[in-house]
Amino acid sequence: MNNAPIGVYDSGLGGLTVWREIRHALPGESLVYLGDGKNCPYGSRPREEIRRLADEAVGRLVEAGCKLVVVACNTATAAAIDFLRAKYAGVPIVGMEPAVKPACLATRSRVVGVLATERSLDGDLFRHTAAKYGEGIEVLTVPGRGFVELVEDDREETPEAEACVRAVVEPMLERGADQIVLGCTHYPFLLPVLRRVIGTREVAIVDPSPAVARRVVQLLDRDGLRASPSHRPTFGFLTFADEAYRRRLEQKAQASL
Repeated sequence: MNNAPIGVYDSGLGGLTVWREIRHALPGESLVYLGDGKNCPYGSRPREEIRRLADEAVGRLVEAGCKLVVVACNTATAAAIDFLRAKYAGVPIVGMEPAVKPACLATRSRVVGVLATERSLDGDLFRHTAAKYGEGIEVLTVPGRGFVELVEDDREETPEAEACVRAVVEPMLERGADQIVLGCTHYPFLLPVLRRVIGTREVAIVDPSPAVARRVVQLLDRDGLRASPSHRPTFGFLTFADEAYRRRLEQKAQASL
């Protein structure tokens, strides 16, 4: 048994979608969430800069005593996951796997749409996964430009958000995509808008967050790291931004449950 917290890290608010799934899957575990905030968004930053920012964040969570760390940021995973696992070898680190595999296995139209940041789409992990499972399938990749900013500014339910999502998703639907992969943890906050854009069309939205939570459960069980049954979980929130942003993380986390 290990009552230390699980750490969850993202560039900002987006990783709270993963935090929520972990909390549902492991209600007896303490969690510490670090939303950078100061440097968000990461999507178009150079790989070396993202690696430095990810190193600083994971280091902070390790210093806070986290027994396992989830890099709940597709961009940081693509740029830094191997580096982080090598540097913090004593701590299990879970990254965001591109959900291209389940989408390619499930598609009937043989057309899959992937929404992600520029840096995630440029990552080796995404390219290898798409090449391995996308044979004979048209994989449409489009950066969700402006999506992260909409979520960070709490503008998910605005006409601007719907116009932004529609401009990106409609062309995918017109080309026959029946699977839409959410390749950034901010994007699930736009699910209500995305569903309105899809309307009555038979299109599946693939969110990898539940799979990440399942992987955390597997690693805790594998390594004997579950909290004791008598443990009273606590939930902490950290940021590199200001106190107002930290309070926003806490409030949005509670509102997402």
